[in-house]
Amino acid sequence: MPCAFFQRASRYTATFTHTMTFKFASTVLPLSARTARFASVACLVGALGTLGIGQAVAQSQPQSPTPQGQMFEEEIVPQRYANNPNVDAFINDLVARYDFDSAALHDLFNRVSYSATAVKLVLPSPTPASKNWRAYQARFVEPIRIAAGVKFWRANQAALQRASDQYGVPPEAIVGIIGVETIYGRYMGNFRALDALTTLTFDYPDTPNRAERQATFRKNLEDLLVWTHGQQIDPTTVLGSYTGAIGIPQFLPSSIVQYAVDFDGNGHIDLRSSPADAIGSVANYLKQHGWESGRPVVWRIAGDTGSQGVAQAAADGQPEPHWSLAQLTKAGMLMSEPGLNTMAEAGTPVTVVDLPTPGRATEYTLGLKNFYVLTRYNRSFFYALAVYQLGEAVKAQMSAGDAGVSASQ
Repeated sequence: MPCAFFQRASRYTATFTHTMTFKFASTVLPLSARTARFASVACLVGALGTLGIGQAVAQSQPQSPTPQGQMFEEEIVPQRYANNPNVDAFINDLVARYDFDSAALHDLFNRVSYSATAVKLVLPSPTPASKNWRAYQARFVEPIRIAAGVKFWRANQAALQRASDQYGVPPEAIVGIIGVETIYGRYMGNFRALDALTTLTFDYPDTPNRAERQATFRKNLEDLLVWTHGQQIDPTTVLGSYTGAIGIPQFLPSSIVQYAVDFDGNGHIDLRSSPADAIGSVANYLKQHGWESGRPVVWRIAGDTGSQGVAQAAADGQPEPHWSLAQLTKAGMLMSEPGLNTMAEAGTPVTVVDLPTPGRATEYTLGLKNFYVLTRYNRSFFYALAVYQLGEAVKAQMSAGDAGVSASQ
């Protein structure tokens, strides 16, 4: 349900995915103080990376799915930002730099609600779970998501091919990202982006990175208003994740302003309803971050003890490729990549991607420049490899299907 009703309610259960059930409960506080607004938890990414100030990414702080059966509600405080001196200063700054009407902005922020739920959800877990690659992989590279990816690819084949031709990004990379982000538009979030971004700009919780996170959200709040003003969109109607990420590809407003494109040619950008706009925007984002057309994403490392030992020693967590392949092979690393010419690729920069799973030996692979580009979408090794593997799995199913059709003819 697209989110905007306010009421007390008896316990209400809604199923949003094939595996998770979220329960919504009414608030016990008076409605004059706090109102419960029901919304689906946005963006099922659950990646493990971090977001730094000034880094251009498509989505914000990685988000985790709500555990099955957890009581969940969006708790809000209406009119929290009316006559707020910090908001007034923000409005004055916007009026000075852009073509905004001061009275209209004051009226808008008088109608913004504080989202207590967004504040709760951005807090780090008091008991962080150990990184678990196999569990993460199983969540995103699985039959239902792969089947949905095949359906999406077939329905949008022309747009995917056009994006590949125009931006040099293969369809499987685009399909992988959209599948991990929202299962091809199924779960885009029902939080009002204006409420979420205002809350996290002016009321971010007291954490060690509070100042830089507030600066990031302030920039995205500004860009939300600039974008909606330019597109003549009512900003109160824009829905997204609890951090303000929007649409099929979960772009933050700052990424919409910089990278979103009108790929269906209808005169406006609609990342929530237009798969073509989402496809073109993801492809443009990857190209602008340095995607190398026709180049690999990862190379597999041999499983022998010596090769794994070199990988362990070289795995320093840096996402940007900074080892040459020759450095690693001279140290004793062997590759398990058919067709790889290690002599010709000796100078290719790579990074060692470590994939820990509790109770198992850590797995390793080599990431090339295109792997690094995927981490610019979300700063997580797990995320980037899941995107790559999901895209490859969907591509394989597409190829198998096409082969089956050819064989039957």
